Amino acid sequence: MPILPAPIGDNPFKSQESRVAERARKREAVLTAAVRMFNERGFHAASLDDVAATLGISKPTIYHYLGNKEQVLLECVARGLEQLNNAVIDARRSPGSGLDRLVGFLCRYAQVTMEDFGRCVIRTGEELLSAEGAALFRSGKSAIDQAMRALIADGIADGSIAPRDVKIMAFTLAGALNWPARWHDPAGPLDAQTAAKLIVDELVAGLAPR
Repeated sequence: MPILPAPIGDNPFKSQESRVAERARKREAVLTAAVRMFNERGFHAASLDDVAATLGISKPTIYHYLGNKEQVLLECVARGLEQLNNAVIDARRSPGSGLDRLVGFLCRYAQVTMEDFGRCVIRTGEELLSAEGAALFRSGKSAIDQAMRALIADGIADGSIAPRDVKIMAFTLAGALNWPARWHDPAGPLDAQTAAKLIVDELVAGLAPR
């Protein structure tokens, strides 16, 4: 009978799964540090050197995980747009009237815009980006706008929202919900979820038919 080698107590060689998971954690840490720097200082004033310094790494390490400064910003914006798109998907699957689904979406929309990546979507101007980057950014924002209009139209169709100009209503709601990305303080006494509900309650008070 062959003699099997004794098991190694602490294997210094990580599995492929462990290496992938570790890379994902490091990439997430870099992305989070970057989005907070962009939100605090703005795209032009923020530097990848400063992002690297907050993590105790070198700037080339950021290039390794995310690319150049614009690529980092686009990744942050894409994450925020993904969160907003998920809010659309959840709203469409929700029971209730068109107004109920719209309210659910608006609450989540407001909450996302007060969080790191959603805040970055609102605070980023497309003029900061290359032509290609700006086109991608516009496309993502347009999809969210169209989704909001569709939810409003559904509510008008089922009678739970008073008939109004859908485009103007969507612009008005988005404008009101985008502003907390600039005034809400995550460290303040009002958490994002509570603030979102209070804001949406004020906004939708006039949507229902009389």
